[in-house]
Amino acid sequence: RLNTKGVFEQAYGRFEARIKMPWGPGIWPAFWMLGANIDQVPWPKCGEIDIMEYRGQETNLIHGSLHGPGYSGGAAITKSYGFTNNRFDVDFHVFAVEWGEDYIDYYVDDTLYQRIKPEDVPGEWVYNQPFYIILNVAVGGNYVGFPTPQTPFPQTMLVDYVKVYKEAN
Repeated sequence: RLNTKGVFEQAYGRFEARIKMPWGPGIWPAFWMLGANIDQVPWPKCGEIDIMEYRGQETNLIHGSLHGPGYSGGAAITKSYGFTNNRFDVDFHVFAVEWGEDYIDYYVDDTLYQRIKPEDVPGEWVYNQPFYIILNVAVGGNYVGFPTPQTPFPQTMLVDYVKVYKEAN
């Protein structure tokens, strides 16, 4: 797990990573962000931006989501992006969000597949403060299920780079 809490946080800009996924049932890699105020304002009110979540058993599909007050867990605002004839574990792909004051855009390999605006969330828009970055690979859980005998170990999520851009003032 890579976590920038207390080291790097930012509101707004482009957040991207070039990643090659692991694969197999029960494997759950993610590139995501949490509100830097989480110690004062508990989840989900601090906000969560899932730039990319992936179920290792669905090698051609990723998910981008927002969690906040009134829309968290299974009620998150989410959309999937998938390939017809490709997999996320074969090559590197760039996963990104471009985040402004009143929108969050989701990209895979520079293809925009989702825009979320304040009017799209059923609760409060809490994306007006700094967030920190997390990259991790979880094993098992309600979202992905548990590994099976077909799940290869060890697992590796290869991260070529993480870049963060800020708008010029």
